Amino acid sequence: MAAVAAAAPADTFRPPSLALATIGLSLATFMQVLDTTIANVSLPTIAGNLGASVSQSTWVITSFAVSNAIALPLTGWLSKRFGEVRMFVLATMLFSLASFLCGIARSMEMLVACRALQGFVAGPMYPLTQSLLVSIYPREKRGMALALLAMVTVVAPIAGPILGGWITDNYSWPWIFFINIPIGIFASTVVKDQLAQRPDPTVRLPIDYVGLITLVIGVGCLQVLLDLGNDDDWFHSTRIVVLAIVAAISLAVFLIWELTEKHPLVELNLLRHRNFRVGTIAMVISYAAFFSVGLLMPLWLQRDLGYTAIWAGLATAPIGVLPVFLAPVVGKHATKFDLRMVATIAFIAMAITSFMRADFNLQVPFSVVAGIQLFMGVGVAFFFMPVLTILLSDLEGMEVASGSGLATFLRTLGGSFAASITIFMWNERTDVHHAQLTEHINVYDPAAMHSVQALGQGDLQRGAAMMDYMITRQASQIGFNEIFWALGWMFLGIIVLIWFAKPPFGAGPGAAGGGGH
Repeated sequence: MAAVAAAAPADTFRPPSLALATIGLSLATFMQVLDTTIANVSLPTIAGNLGASVSQSTWVITSFAVSNAIALPLTGWLSKRFGEVRMFVLATMLFSLASFLCGIARSMEMLVACRALQGFVAGPMYPLTQSLLVSIYPREKRGMALALLAMVTVVAPIAGPILGGWITDNYSWPWIFFINIPIGIFASTVVKDQLAQRPDPTVRLPIDYVGLITLVIGVGCLQVLLDLGNDDDWFHSTRIVVLAIVAAISLAVFLIWELTEKHPLVELNLLRHRNFRVGTIAMVISYAAFFSVGLLMPLWLQRDLGYTAIWAGLATAPIGVLPVFLAPVVGKHATKFDLRMVATIAFIAMAITSFMRADFNLQVPFSVVAGIQLFMGVGVAFFFMPVLTILLSDLEGMEVASGSGLATFLRTLGGSFAASITIFMWNERTDVHHAQLTEHINVYDPAAMHSVQALGQGDLQRGAAMMDYMITRQASQIGFNEIFWALGWMFLGIIVLIWFAKPPFGAGPGAAGGGGH
């Protein structure tokens, strides 16, 4: 699976410059993780430039995430077949190429296809970075190396919205992708040079073609169904019905095959372990909710409050400030406590911030939005490490690497599906509330007509357009509030789930390297 153990002979290798090798590996990870958030604040601009709706622009996010998830299970096979260093360099160079193609896209269809390619080649980058970084450091300093990697994966999502907003406002949205090109070339060149003498054995292993094909078809059809469902009126559309049938059959075959295959693409039988099962479900649901927050906030700030991309980025970025300082402390001391309690603190903080957003209105000040984002950082800091350690705690030996990969795969899929579902629910609730609010306005109500004429300064048509705009914004705000109310209860529900895990939760051999990207 996605977490790849370093080959034993490579453990004694040291690059000519450990600092330079670390910079190269960290930059590649920074670039890849940055791309999970940098486009969020640019979606309204991208949609406008390419003639698409805001809901269609979310395909830019979901195509990257779902392709990334599909590629993750292939990482182990690819790294053994071609070698870890060669695979890392190739993936990083291809990521730069895919970024260039995203930047020159002139239609939403082309951009989505290029983002899917970008997400697929990005799949092996983080687990390979983790593996290579561990292998080039002495055993006694590996904890420090992994802490550095965790820091990179925390800082990148903070920089993403700010950098994406600044580039979009001051240059143009294609540059959020073009900036990857020099970074990718530099990182791959440095790593290739520094790790050229590292032992990089290869071995031919069978690949689970049936599992891979059914996974691609099943997950792909399900994601397209979620993305197109609202536009196609769901199951009133023949296309949606066909996609649903194909997805259901493919995923059913995939599940049955993976549970019986000798060399499965995804080791689903690991779910027999109680803590792994409970921890993985908690990770997937909580990450899906967390991903929804990261997608909704910049869209709402720009669509309903009129923020520019850079100000939307500045308002949402504080979520990453506290994790920079708290993550190392949590990593060092959390295992001294019951990790279920540590995770509970995280989910309470996330629930509180969700309920606070559920009370937002169209006049909420920037300081309140940024302050709540800052407070949610407590939840982020206390979230990833405890839940990851819990889910790995009852795995043994080689199961740890496979379990970490399976959890990452399911978590990434959860985020992708959550993005589509959240945007659909927001649009659906907006339409419902728009209909309810307009029920009270009709031509036979003198007071309503007087208000419409006053808005249009005597021009009834202009007044009606302005009234519809005001109602749409208010309906969108009510839908936004309802979604955050639901997200708050989701976070509280995960607290109940996490207490079904059973101690002890001693960090397994691979627990330290989970990261939170």
